[in-house]
Amino acid sequence: MEKLFAVFKLGTKYLYRYKRRYAFLITALVFGFAIVTLFTSTKDGMYDSMYYSAQSHYAGDIVALFGDPSYLEPMSQNEISAVLDAALIAEIKPKHTVQRTILFRSGTVFYNGNAVDLRYVMGCDWENEAFLFSRMDVEDQPDAKEPVEMFTGDDSVVLSSSTALLLGARIGDRVTLMTETSGGQRNTAFFIVRRIVHDDSFFGSFKAYISRLSLNRLMLYGDEDCSTIGFFLDNPNEAEKKRIALQNVLREKIQTGPLIHHRNEFEIAKKQIDESAVFLYTLPVYLSEVSDLLDAMNIITYFIYGTILIIIFVSANVTYRLILHERAREMGIMRVIGFYGKDLRLVLWTEIIVLGIISMIAGFFLANISSLAVSRLSFSWFPSFEIFMQDGKLKPLYLPSTLLINMVLIFFILLVLALFPSFRVARKNLPQLLSGESL
Repeated sequence: MEKLFAVFKLGTKYLYRYKRRYAFLITALVFGFAIVTLFTSTKDGMYDSMYYSAQSHYAGDIVALFGDPSYLEPMSQNEISAVLDAALIAEIKPKHTVQRTILFRSGTVFYNGNAVDLRYVMGCDWENEAFLFSRMDVEDQPDAKEPVEMFTGDDSVVLSSSTALLLGARIGDRVTLMTETSGGQRNTAFFIVRRIVHDDSFFGSFKAYISRLSLNRLMLYGDEDCSTIGFFLDNPNEAEKKRIALQNVLREKIQTGPLIHHRNEFEIAKKQIDESAVFLYTLPVYLSEVSDLLDAMNIITYFIYGTILIIIFVSANVTYRLILHERAREMGIMRVIGFYGKDLRLVLWTEIIVLGIISMIAGFFLANISSLAVSRLSFSWFPSFEIFMQDGKLKPLYLPSTLLINMVLIFFILLVLALFPSFRVARKNLPQLLSGESL
């Protein structure tokens, strides 16, 4: 153990001694790892932001709805009970279960002579969805000492910032909401603005949140009716597997539509059933077009990723061979004074491992600085790019699994780089080493 520690210490000293010769290799590793980390973390951050935006909009990782998603009809109590019972039998075990009533493109809000047509009016259960509202970017945040209950009443409305801006409404103002009833008539009610949420994406713009009870009564539904039932999972990656399990149980209870994997499949699915049915969706189905865009970004990211790794390997290989060639006599002297071949290998491996650790730490900090610079860039020229942003900024997400893959690949390149030369040094004829012959 003492010998191993001594060899490790010697390898660290040699790395410091030859730091100038290693300068180019360190630079290549630092910038390479920084660029790789910047690209992968930005991509993961964009997907996370998009997924949260969709998750809060559709209210679930698995969503059950009745009929056409472009015209949401209320589920009957029989269908609601069937979905909830099936979730228990299928052992979905959701972290949260959310019921919403949703009005699509038939709501208008009025204030002080101004009117704004809403894309969505969301009927929410305030307390049950507190975890969603807590993550939203709230404008004009009231004093933290105010009780949470201030926006949980049936006379409360939460407006998107785009809606509030066009109305000229602020927190505390009284607005009028007009909706279309189930029979096609118009119905109105007064609400007090309790929150203004900043979200300019196509999910969040021109949207209003009120209590589910209030919206049900405006639309002349039953008090306990809902349009969708959403299940939030501990692990969203299991959504598809659990959707299949839920579908297998639910189809034994009520009429269900086939599983859809892309939005384009919906019209085909509608023709396969004779009557309205309950459909089960996961967010990738809703986000089919956006997922296609991210898949294209993945291809570009992997291409850049591979190119950078090749550049790192080639530059590191050339630099490392030159360094070993200059140190051939030194290696020979180490052999003369009693170092075994395995000791030389450990010294070389120690140098390259410590080099890799230092380079990746420096590269990670450089990636953080680069991410900070990227977050200050404006993407207003890109339509609806806000879906990929948090609080109006492009933010990275450093997933442990992604970082681990990046580090393993870099270490793999370095170890392959050092492995073969280290064995050649250990087996090289001593006179040849002392003469400085090429390795």
